[in-house]
Amino acid sequence: MARYLPETLESILTQDYPHVEVIVIDAGSTDETPAILASYGDRIRTVVGPDKGPSDAAHKGFQLATGDIFAWLNTDDTFLPGAVRTAVDYLTAHPEIDVVYGEGWWIDDNGAIISRYPTLPWDARVLERDCFICQPAAFIRASAYRRCGLDPDINRSFDYDLWIRMAKQGIRFAAIPDYLANSRMHTGAKTIYEREAVFQASMDLLQRHYGYIPLPWIFGYTTWRRDGRDQFFAPLRPTVRNYLASLPMGLRLNPANRTRFVAEWFAAPLRKVLGRRP
Repeated sequence: MARYLPETLESILTQDYPHVEVIVIDAGSTDETPAILASYGDRIRTVVGPDKGPSDAAHKGFQLATGDIFAWLNTDDTFLPGAVRTAVDYLTAHPEIDVVYGEGWWIDDNGAIISRYPTLPWDARVLERDCFICQPAAFIRASAYRRCGLDPDINRSFDYDLWIRMAKQGIRFAAIPDYLANSRMHTGAKTIYEREAVFQASMDLLQRHYGYIPLPWIFGYTTWRRDGRDQFFAPLRPTVRNYLASLPMGLRLNPANRTRFVAEWFAAPLRKVLGRRP
């Protein structure tokens, strides 16, 4: 990921908000990363050492952070200009809110915009079906994070897991219309090259938190198993055959809620199922 690192760091260090603490957690990169990090001198703090994965790394960074508002970027994501000030100003003006998230863009390898990230207005009930928060565009009060932080043992869909647990604990979210960050989609992104593992992790956490995996996830997973398309660069191709195949898959993955799944499967018009991109 070294090729993306300078752009990511510059997007943080050029923010117009003056009080930004930058902590980089590196598990021991063997590419150009150490040299790139060294070139920033004391503008950043680098911590090198083994970790259990990206969730553990971010959690370690938050344990070291001294600020009142937390955010994290993966190596290939970036802030948009003014993102930090916008988030800080919002949280300052709204002391009742614990997490604020903005709009985001999906960008490609070269930073060109692919499309808008599909964020939605805050609704805890929608989390039962969809992870609609753009993680790099989310800013968290340190006090809220310390009440409910990342699980260091979950390394796929770990942001989704965090939002669900925070919502269950009564942590208060708000969405704002400002574009705050870019989320990079490329063939090296885990969402793409670990597609089955990401599906499994997301469905497992839905089962763990809610006891039920909704039809759109079942349909997306069933279709991926049948055609191998990543459902982003190679969009999902719905067919009646795949829809029919999602019924036994859903019954197998929802053993305690088969009646509910059958009802959802028969009630959902195919056009509604097709719009979901897990």
